[in-house]
Amino acid sequence: MTEGRASAGPGEQFPDRPNIILITAEDLSPRMGFMGDEVAVTPNLDALAAESVVFTKTFTTAGVCAPARSALITGVHQTTLGTMHMRTSSYGMNMPEGEPYEAVPPASIKAFPELLRSAGYHTVNRQKTDYQFGEPFTIWDDNDHSQQWPHGLDAEQPFFAMINFPTTHEGRTWPPDLNTSERPNVKNALERNATMDARKNFPPTVPDAVRVPAYYPDTPVVRQNLARHYDNIRLMDQEVGALLRKLEAEGRFDDSIIIFTTDHGDGLPRAKRTIFDSGTHVPLIVRFPNGYGAGERRSELVSFVDLAPTILAFAGVGLPDWIQGRDIFRAAPPQYIYMAGDRFDEVPQRFRGIRSDGYLYIRYFSDKPVIPSLGYQNTNPIMHEWRRLHAEGALTPLQAMYLEAPAPRRMLFDVSADPDNVRNLADDPAYAVIATRMDSDLMDWIARSGDLGRVPEAQMRARMWPGGTQPRTAAPQGCRASDGAVVLTSATVGASVDYGGEQGEAELYARPISATQPFAARAIRYGYAPSAPSPIDPASLQPCG
Repeated sequence: MTEGRASAGPGEQFPDRPNIILITAEDLSPRMGFMGDEVAVTPNLDALAAESVVFTKTFTTAGVCAPARSALITGVHQTTLGTMHMRTSSYGMNMPEGEPYEAVPPASIKAFPELLRSAGYHTVNRQKTDYQFGEPFTIWDDNDHSQQWPHGLDAEQPFFAMINFPTTHEGRTWPPDLNTSERPNVKNALERNATMDARKNFPPTVPDAVRVPAYYPDTPVVRQNLARHYDNIRLMDQEVGALLRKLEAEGRFDDSIIIFTTDHGDGLPRAKRTIFDSGTHVPLIVRFPNGYGAGERRSELVSFVDLAPTILAFAGVGLPDWIQGRDIFRAAPPQYIYMAGDRFDEVPQRFRGIRSDGYLYIRYFSDKPVIPSLGYQNTNPIMHEWRRLHAEGALTPLQAMYLEAPAPRRMLFDVSADPDNVRNLADDPAYAVIATRMDSDLMDWIARSGDLGRVPEAQMRARMWPGGTQPRTAAPQGCRASDGAVVLTSATVGASVDYGGEQGEAELYARPISATQPFAARAIRYGYAPSAPSPIDPASLQPCG
């Protein structure tokens, strides 16, 4: 790892349009050495953090991946986009009603990598998209599901690359010796996990070393699964270290802004699929090639909707007025940030949260328990153990509360005194003013953000896909501007257009183009089916009217 440099402003001493690399891990709270976790072994990320600005109070907008990723990639809350249900593609699966769909966000909203493309950036994605509105081909120049660093990047063109590591995902916490006779659906995942475990060239975490929060039963099964999670974290750190060394070898470590975060909190029960801090608190580090802020720790609130405007600002791209986040290096910190939970696979729910620097307030709007019975989550050994002990009446009142319906309608936690969020103060008269104020602001945010959670999912789907059929984007048409340049448009409001190549997906159309030879063009609106490739012959185009 290179040594820190003299500090300068975040926009000084490197190009106006710097290369930007966003590294993400999955299903992981701030269980890292640089965040003060004494069990975690994360030397590579610790070294990166030492050269970075570390944001200690960063929170996702949801405690589950696809809704959170849709907010990250747009800078807009999933409840505004209509992407809050996990997953739109499995709506109706193991449910009495529903049909799969792709969400259709408001027409003006674009993923920030597409905005970077329109400003001249080359955009690269590796391993995961998961936005709930499909995979529009206009977002990425280079998109695949490998983890291979792209070679041959143009030295003259700035790039944005997003690289994802799934090693800490919820499904990787399942040990290979899990009893598949009880859970036959996990066989392939366990084979994958056995292959992953073979790469762990270090002593396993000692179960007695882990901390068991009060909401978990403290049993050997629970401790062993927490220890496995730490082993996965250590392996992920090794993978990130290998990437950083590759970047150094190719000269990209020293000419790029490097960001690391995770998509939400731990992939463990009472973390994932909740909006307690255990489900939304994530690490965030930003390393600048000029050494700006190296070693600085900042404690202002950061939301996942802040990543898009911050990255756009790094690139010198103006922020659209629909962006709900802020540039974390230039804009004032907020008083509150917000998070939400809705349907998780086959279980409909609805809850909303508001967090200040000192308090977390949550409102439940459904009659489900905090942790309803959900097939995928029940596979986790901790969840299996938790439900077994509940059936035996062997849990503490706190532990039993999470599994019993209904969840408390209101929850308030003093996060400084109670970082695990286990002491509900919502009905304590001493905290009545705080609870009332946060409730009022939360309800105001729900109204002003256009929260679609109050709309039944079947009704929302019918609005987005009239007649139950995915709408199709109108094919692009061409005309000639007065200066002879080719103008491309689609009759579908909000459509984006690519052109060139066999399928018309080679270049993003951002402005009139100079062309004399025939080419193909293709259009897509997020959530719609793409148009067919449309042939454009510049010689036969009519003047634009």
